Amino acid sequence: MKKSLALILIGVLLMLSACGGGSKETGGEEKQEKTVKIGITQIVEHPSLDAAREGFIAALKDAGYEEGKNLKLDYQNAQGDMNNNASIAQKLVADKNDLILAIATASAQSVVKSTKEIPILFTAITDPVGAQLVQSIEKPGGNVTGTSDTHPDAIKNTIGAIKKFIPKAKKVGIIYNSGEPNSVVNVKNAKKALEAEGLEAVETTISTSSEVKQAAESLVGRADVFYIPKDNTVVSALESVLTVANAQNIPTFAGEGDSVKRGAFASYGLDYHALGYTTGKMAVDILKGKKPAEIPVGYPEKLELYINKKAAADEGITLTDEMLKGAKIVGE
Repeated sequence: MKKSLALILIGVLLMLSACGGGSKETGGEEKQEKTVKIGITQIVEHPSLDAAREGFIAALKDAGYEEGKNLKLDYQNAQGDMNNNASIAQKLVADKNDLILAIATASAQSVVKSTKEIPILFTAITDPVGAQLVQSIEKPGGNVTGTSDTHPDAIKNTIGAIKKFIPKAKKVGIIYNSGEPNSVVNVKNAKKALEAEGLEAVETTISTSSEVKQAAESLVGRADVFYIPKDNTVVSALESVLTVANAQNIPTFAGEGDSVKRGAFASYGLDYHALGYTTGKMAVDILKGKKPAEIPVGYPEKLELYINKKAAADEGITLTDEMLKGAKIVGE
């Protein structure tokens, strides 16, 4: 009797073990795919930065990482507030994301200060080395790498276009936020290019987007042309500059193509969606085990001349076939 009872108990245990151990047909217990957590911090909203973010997400999706399935994204925007920027960085680190994307220099600097362990990618950065984000372009070191939006010929070509398209121009008005490290670098390079072309820079600085229109008005009568560098504060309020430019027939050149799409006259710019997509491919490599220190900083591969036809009409510019040759035309 005892022997029979023991055999019955053994049989029951074997059945329970079989039920809990998964099907032999499926190779045992099914493994649930891990959800990847990625935090995104962006200093302010404007089309170029938004396009970089969208390109990053598109690259992840193309590699099989899709939000709601195996990807959880936490997108935070500081709206230009430096205190918010620092708090966002601390939150994304505290939440133990698998990777953090920082869009624009100030966002990247805050995240880099907040963690040495979580992999960090940046995009839309003017000078990664000067901003102390990486040790070098070829060998970033540490837990940080990404993509820069500084094509070596972009500023030089755009300033050259001012000289070529507006030959009577002598003084170029520049509006920028001196508190943005990327803007300081861009303006320094623009002034060198202006000097090389025999043009004079007339600078005015702002600290918030609410000051942009007044800054543009202060340049009326002092500048023949406006040049808007890749400055996140100014670009977020670009329409304020354009209102003044259109009313006063002041040609407006920009540091990137998205501002031309919004109403500036011309720029040698790049595709920020493509830049973000490149950064997203870096993220896939990191998620698969590659270290940020092993991935060199990327640069935009292509520059295009953007011209806005409507802006030309609004700003009193007569377009010629020579101007339009090879240009990417918007605003028709």
